[in-house]
Amino acid sequence: MPFDMELEARLRPPEFPMVPYPPKVITLANGKPMVVREITREDVPRVLEAVRPIMTYERDYYDIVAARVYAELLAWYRYREQAEFCLIAQIEGMLVGLVNSRMYTPKIGMSLHTLTIDRGLRVGSHMFAAKMEHHIEYLKQDEVWIVAESPIGFRRWMIEYGLEPTDIPHELGGAPSYRLSKELYYATKDRLVVGDRPVPKELLDKALEEIIVVDEKTVAQKICGVKGR
Repeated sequence: MPFDMELEARLRPPEFPMVPYPPKVITLANGKPMVVREITREDVPRVLEAVRPIMTYERDYYDIVAARVYAELLAWYRYREQAEFCLIAQIEGMLVGLVNSRMYTPKIGMSLHTLTIDRGLRVGSHMFAAKMEHHIEYLKQDEVWIVAESPIGFRRWMIEYGLEPTDIPHELGGAPSYRLSKELYYATKDRLVVGDRPVPKELLDKALEEIIVVDEKTVAQKICGVKGR
């Protein structure tokens, strides 16, 4: 059957103009440099390869977070999610974490998920901070609506940032949204947002060369501390 582009155009959501996120490098506690950068829609299939096996691990709600991330990224790839972006973290090209989010309106951000593959280095915290940085500083939004699906997420986001509780429903369901305002972001920025720009050329070239995905055995070790199946 011929592809009906006219009908497809009706199915796709309208998009907001979105400026790119400038990559940065964060030196982790183990001394390794981690590159944080934005991916394109064309990168999504590769990232889905990393997310797919994580959906089988119940520990710390990894299963539901990974399943939702997979669906959200696939929806973006298939032009069924409005104004979504995804930032990834790489160490020597290896994918160690990601965050995704979207512009709910030009002035309000809808935080989606944070997924850490290499635990124990605050990768998730750094990536969540980078996501908020993108919303407030580069997309010029006034506030971001946030929910958590795990106790770890609640401690890392709601408590660490002192987020404002609201009665606003979040599109992910669950608890009502917590709000990060522009004012609160700048009040916590010096404490929580880190990284240097520009990224040294050799580091950025390595990150752009290939998104390296860890095998399932390594995923099990990093997430659950057990031998892979």
